[in-house]
Amino acid sequence: MIPPNPPFATQTLPYGEAAIAAAAALIVAGQPVAIASETVYGLAADATDSAAVAAIYAAKGRPSFNPLIVHVLDMAAAEAIAEFDSVARALAEAFWPGPLTLVLPVRADAGIAAAVTAGLPTIALRVPAHRAMRALIAASGKPLAAPSANASGAISPTRAEHVVASLDGRIALVVDDGATEAGLESTIVATAGGLRVLRPGPITRETLAAFDTLSPETEKADRPAAQAITAPGQLESHYAPSKPLRLNATTAAPDEYLIGFGTIAGVATLSPTADLTQAATNLFAALHAADASPSTRIAIAPIPSEGIGAAINDRLKRAAHRDT
Repeated sequence: MIPPNPPFATQTLPYGEAAIAAAAALIVAGQPVAIASETVYGLAADATDSAAVAAIYAAKGRPSFNPLIVHVLDMAAAEAIAEFDSVARALAEAFWPGPLTLVLPVRADAGIAAAVTAGLPTIALRVPAHRAMRALIAASGKPLAAPSANASGAISPTRAEHVVASLDGRIALVVDDGATEAGLESTIVATAGGLRVLRPGPITRETLAAFDTLSPETEKADRPAAQAITAPGQLESHYAPSKPLRLNATTAAPDEYLIGFGTIAGVATLSPTADLTQAATNLFAALHAADASPSTRIAIAPIPSEGIGAAINDRLKRAAHRDT
């Protein structure tokens, strides 16, 4: 839980040279900062500094068995950290910079803090496209471990104000570069032993299938045991509002905030034209608005599972799961 009276207020600075310089200074000093990416806002820290990585886990309240994604500027930096097979290299050439994370064998001499990989022999790597995240990597000169900038398990942040609502008093700085474009976390894939989607995202299974034969299904997300986690974003309960969430709703009960889609109208809608890309962009912002509303419960209209709809439904399924 976020303390009701945090010891200090988190500062928000608009993207620009001054904000990046301030953020880079904090990174070098071993502190995490929140910054925009093309997917969601990330909580970034020096991936080579064990204390800095520990500060990410502490700020989020993230379980230590849940590994982190490391963000680097280019393929050369990625190759210094992980071993690439031919499929991984082809995917990197096609989708980097962009919202694709590759889970690859970590090099023995990578210099990455052990907590980043949570004891796994693999590491999750991404080359981001967003100007703010890239500027911070360049200015700090560090590979950046960066999970979503929110309390662990809660709704992912797509705006700076979402970060502050979740982490005020836990981190020093948020670099505000407006709403994120994709609105969903990156697609995560592994290539060893065949191409597998570990977490669906903006790059769809249909797109990935052109590169190699995909495993029949996305790896099962129901992993309560720590040893079953093989990549970030696989917890069974995740991305969740504080209120109960009902899926596939066509009408709202009196106590529900209905999030619509297509012809199903609601208090808010993910896309009035049933555009799945627009729905993905709006998903977490709509959940934040619903969670802040006076309604005691949330309902959301059915979302088709083709294309990026699979990623939307993945997030909704886990957002609706309630630990018992």
